[in-house]
Amino acid sequence: MNLEKIGTGFLMMTLCFSACNEMDPTPSEPDGTEEKPDTTEVVVPVTPGQINDPGIAYLWDESIIPEITVSMTVDEWNRLLKRYDEFSHNVDYFHADFTYRKGNEVFEIEDGGIRLRGNTSRRRPEGNGGQEHDAVNPDWHHCHFGINFRKFHKDDEHTIKGIRKVNLKWFKDDPCYVRELFCYDLFRRYGIWTAAHDIYCRLWLKIGDSEPAYYGVYQMIEPIDDEFIERRVDGMFGNDKGFLWKCGYADGPADLNGLDGSWSIDLDNGVNYTYEFKGDEEDYDAAKEQLEDFILKLQGKGEESFYNWIKTVCDVEFLLKTYAVNVAVGMCDDHWNNGNNFYLYFNSKDKFDYQLFFLPYDYDNTLGTSWHIGVTSDPGRQDPYNWGDTGLLMERLMRFDEFRKIYRDALQELVDPENGLMDTDASMARIKAWQERISPYVSNDTGEDMSIYDKAADWGNLHDYKLMTKGNNNYFEVKTKTINSMQ
Repeated sequence: MNLEKIGTGFLMMTLCFSACNEMDPTPSEPDGTEEKPDTTEVVVPVTPGQINDPGIAYLWDESIIPEITVSMTVDEWNRLLKRYDEFSHNVDYFHADFTYRKGNEVFEIEDGGIRLRGNTSRRRPEGNGGQEHDAVNPDWHHCHFGINFRKFHKDDEHTIKGIRKVNLKWFKDDPCYVRELFCYDLFRRYGIWTAAHDIYCRLWLKIGDSEPAYYGVYQMIEPIDDEFIERRVDGMFGNDKGFLWKCGYADGPADLNGLDGSWSIDLDNGVNYTYEFKGDEEDYDAAKEQLEDFILKLQGKGEESFYNWIKTVCDVEFLLKTYAVNVAVGMCDDHWNNGNNFYLYFNSKDKFDYQLFFLPYDYDNTLGTSWHIGVTSDPGRQDPYNWGDTGLLMERLMRFDEFRKIYRDALQELVDPENGLMDTDASMARIKAWQERISPYVSNDTGEDMSIYDKAADWGNLHDYKLMTKGNNNYFEVKTKTINSMQ
């Protein structure tokens, strides 16, 4: 199913919310006789070309696998290695030149920035602690990178068609080379425009005068930042002058259940916070007051008041469809189950008058890769109505039959073979085509992740799930059966 367009009128209809103020709304609880939301509308997909940005349409066009070469001096590379040894979670950028090749087109960017990324997946890209670059027998390691072409030069020449940042992820613990890419693709196929764009790419690393080391097939992902918001204003966020928060498990879960956990503006220091504000310092206090007010209302409102209020501050149907994809792909390290891995965007700086959006994030541990966390230990068979017991937003929404129906209908729509979204045959065919496309390029100079095979992560609690073999342990078959049994 090739999903290409979002109608502006449709989006304006589904994303236009009423204003919210500090006074609790007073309409009575619905009596069950009102008209229910229609969840049978045609699914309208999201593609790079539909985002009003030429850079997105160019960089995340999947018709050609781009080739990226990162060139660094020996001294600068050694600085990166030394800094990793000092503080592995540093967010320091180091000077590099970039060659971006897409078919016959080549972009050269001099003196951009590159840094290491990742949380538990962060690694030293060469050698062991204390070692400098070995030009004769380098010991390369896969790791995640962040690239900012404009880090040291704030001009349009240090972009690719206006794009200044990309994230590069290796397929950690995913011998299928497909999990996160499948998830983001499914979000977009299902019309969830709050999901990032991503494609396969090939990566080389050139240190000094040596021949480039081939790092293999990577995933190139659109970062979630202020430009992510700006690209999605028309018919989507509606306004790019609001407040963006990254929410994750730091010194407590980002469960929106009270004000516990750490709060901070992004200090660019490599320290993780439960609620991290991605904006200007002068806006931090106002942004914090707004999020605190949202959390206190989420926690403290009675059922009737909550029902009316939540429908004024967010598009509940769009949120539930977003979360349906999250649960369908088996993302258990999430807001609902573990208080982790999501962004919130308030599209206004007004404390009470805003539209709230939930942005999905970080989907490499999915499609059967899991561990014992929260209430979910088997993502294929866990009851979707009880996916977690931590995230208060979903916990409260699931108390209403109307919202449960929207959520259930969305899940069943995802696995319905007529839609070609996440039913077994469509999913396996899509994965097979992707794997055939990248398989000639997987072998690489790190000696790691050298082949594609059908297995979940070794560290997980379940090792039998398959993506490419039908049967009792095929994740798509198991998940479809679980979803279709929902009442």
